[in-house]
Amino acid sequence: MKILVDTNVIIDILCKREPFFEDSYNSLNKCIDNHTIIVSASAITDIFYIARKYIGSEQAKECIRNLLDLIKISDPRGADIEKALSSDISNFEDAVVSAIAERQKAKYILTRNTKNFEKSKILSITPHDYLNINK
Repeated sequence: MKILVDTNVIIDILCKREPFFEDSYNSLNKCIDNHTIIVSASAITDIFYIARKYIGSEQAKECIRNLLDLIKISDPRGADIEKALSSDISNFEDAVVSAIAERQKAKYILTRNTKNFEKSKILSITPHDYLNINK
């Protein structure tokens, strides 16, 4: 099974943002152990940009290097952009994430912002809810 992990979950972990860190960390670890993890290529730049403000550029780079060993990066394709442009999802970046998840045949989008993906064809799930259904 494939799970696309949204930017906010990874940032919660790298920056140890409370009160989200524990659920995000535990859910990502459980996903890594049991599923193929997908992250949008565009999310990596967002992750670096935000994480460097919390942990510095060098540590952010090192964390991303380590992350690359655990995940599969999915580049947005032209068809994903076209699908996002005609999507009912109002936030364009989220629409692109949804299109990538759909193309990759992900079962879930793991995110804290499930309301942003209400119109996605792929079910979004919070880290907390993922842990509850995968005990």
